[in-house]
Amino acid sequence: MKTELYEKVLAKKEVFRGALISVEHWDAEIWGGKQALREIVRHVGAAAVVAVDAQGYVALVEQYRIAMGRIMLELPAGKKDSPEEDGLLCAQRELREETGLTAQSWKLLTTIDTSPGFLTERILLYLATDLSQGEACPDEDEFVHLVKVPLQEAAERVARGEITDAKTIAGLMMALQHIGGNFA
Repeated sequence: MKTELYEKVLAKKEVFRGALISVEHWDAEIWGGKQALREIVRHVGAAAVVAVDAQGYVALVEQYRIAMGRIMLELPAGKKDSPEEDGLLCAQRELREETGLTAQSWKLLTTIDTSPGFLTERILLYLATDLSQGEACPDEDEFVHLVKVPLQEAAERVARGEITDAKTIAGLMMALQHIGGNFA
């Protein structure tokens, strides 16, 4: 890799701390000895689950996303309780809370960096199979609706622009590659 691509962090200062994120200003030394300000959003990380049943249906959740101003169709997912929390435990908890599903088989598909230009969030994407249905128990401020669709149809919805959530697109693509099928 070319050395001019690297940046050296000279100083960090927290400018905001919220319940979900914090924002820091980082002073960075860039190529040629110049300095630049980097605004970094710190996030503990998250996990998302592509839960596919024996009939090839994937469990998705509809929920209103206020930042986007609309209802979105997404993989069950949620943030870690702490940076140290095991990603698989987070994925299992979120799947159970949002859908009532539990799985006997788990496979880590990949890890995605959601917006590396300014955000430290990393989402671990898991494939869950051998599913059992139980009762959902979402957080008190979480309102989701379970939707089950054939995995291939979900990929076609991505191609039509109906599913736009990045973690969901990546998870569906990885699951299709693992299970077999075409990413529309």
